[in-house]
Amino acid sequence: MADNDVLNRVIKVTARVLSIEPDTIKAADNFIFDLGAESVQSVELVASFEEEFDIDMDEDAALAVDTVEGAAEFIAKYVK
Repeated sequence: MADNDVLNRVIKVTARVLSIEPDTIKAADNFIFDLGAESVQSVELVASFEEEFDIDMDEDAALAVDTVEGAAEFIAKYVK
């Protein structure tokens, strides 16, 4: 389970990039199927996560993550 702070920040960034309300986003949501992210938005999400957390992620590995909680867990590895 991802750190709550990391998860909340992932939700905040996701809401901003996808122009949806943060309180409608659940940890188990799939970026594409549940939240409607298109491929260009997926790349924008990765860039926004890097900016939010001041990290550099492997883009291919980051793009393979498909859920909000998965993104939080992936990012948590970089911020430790």
